[in-house]
Amino acid sequence: MNAPVEVVRNARARRARLSVDPASGRVRLTLPPRAPVKAALRWAEGQQAWIAAQQARLPRPRPFVPGGIVPFGDGVLTIDWCETASRRIELDGDSLRCGGPRDSLARRIESWLRREALRVLSAETAEFAARAGVGVTRVAIGDPRTRWGSCTSSGAVRYSWRLILAPVFVRRATVAHEVAHRVHMNHGPDFHALVESLDESDPDRSRAWLRANGAALHWVGRES
Repeated sequence: MNAPVEVVRNARARRARLSVDPASGRVRLTLPPRAPVKAALRWAEGQQAWIAAQQARLPRPRPFVPGGIVPFGDGVLTIDWCETASRRIELDGDSLRCGGPRDSLARRIESWLRREALRVLSAETAEFAARAGVGVTRVAIGDPRTRWGSCTSSGAVRYSWRLILAPVFVRRATVAHEVAHRVHMNHGPDFHALVESLDESDPDRSRAWLRANGAALHWVGRES
């Protein structure tokens, strides 16, 4: 087949279904538990035109390269690289100034963004937790494909580092959502009421932004 296909079994599936993950571009063939794989793959073979059309609609990769643009909160940053400059990455207005080897530039920029995400999200989590009158035991970051934040019953909160790329109101709405889970470990009416009392903006607005633009954040820093 032209496009590699990931085969997944799902107990709730009633028929074969093809999908293209907007965050990764992977092609997934979801099958009922007992569906024959070979027949399903033959069917998928005939769907290459549909797969190509879906992949053509994916967000464009935005690699970390000299002169590249990085979304950052409510603005954008330009990567200002000079090989003879310091390896240390520094924020200077709307520029990320950096030097050192070109082949390690992308890794170092992502590391800087991750550190910045952890710093900002930790501070905002503490801020919202104080408002809600709750404690948070730990704040961590990762790079999940399917969620922007999570909260455990023990009080640990984990976020996608890519929230630092999103507008401030989206990031803070996500923090308010996870902190509210320290009071209500569900999505019932009391939970939503608390989120609305914590969030400075309309939670529906941030959810709508993520539905429309969230997948594109996963393509920031990707070469292809």
